[in-house]
Amino acid sequence: MKLLKKIFIAVLMSATIFIGGEAEAVDYYSAIYQTVNRYNGNEVECDWITRAILYASSEYQVDPILITSIMEAESEFNFHAISPVGAIGLMQLMPSTAAGLGVNPHNPLENIIGGTIYIKNQLGRFQDWGVYSVTDAVAAYNAGPGAVEKHGGVPNYSETVHYVIKVANNYKNLLNLIQS
Repeated sequence: MKLLKKIFIAVLMSATIFIGGEAEAVDYYSAIYQTVNRYNGNEVECDWITRAILYASSEYQVDPILITSIMEAESEFNFHAISPVGAIGLMQLMPSTAAGLGVNPHNPLENIIGGTIYIKNQLGRFQDWGVYSVTDAVAAYNAGPGAVEKHGGVPNYSETVHYVIKVANNYKNLLNLIQS
C-alpha cells in the first residue's frame, strides 16, 4: 500500500498545476480534448466536455487534470454511463451523493460540477493527512470517506487500489501531453 501511495504522490508532485494565464489554458484545453477524443470522437461533445471540465475547475479551484483523470477512470467520458451499483454520468455520481450536493446527476454539467465539488470536499477532508492526502482523497471518491478514515488511508479493496492506480496513470498521461 505504501508503494501505491508513493507512485501516486510522485506523479502529483512532478507537476505544478494551476490555471493561470491564457497560454496555460490552451495547453490544458488541448491535453484534455485529446484525452476525451480518444474515447469520444464527436468533436462537439469533446469540446463541450473539455470546456465543462475547465469551467468546473476554475469555478471550484480544483486541478483540471485531476478532474479529467477521475472522469476518465469513472466513465471514459460517456455521458450515459451507469455503473452496476447505480452511479450515473460522466463523474459517476451516486444518486444520494448527487442529492446531497444539490445536483441532478442526469444533467451533464451538473454531474461534472457535482463530481468536482465532491473531490474538492475530499481534498479538503484529507488535506491534513500528510503527503498522501491527494491519494486518500481519490480513494475516498471511489470507496467513500468513511472507508478511508476507517483504514487510515487507501482501503485494501481491490477495486479501490486499482482505481487509485488508474487515476494516477491517467494523471501522468495528461501531464505528458501538457509537457509535450
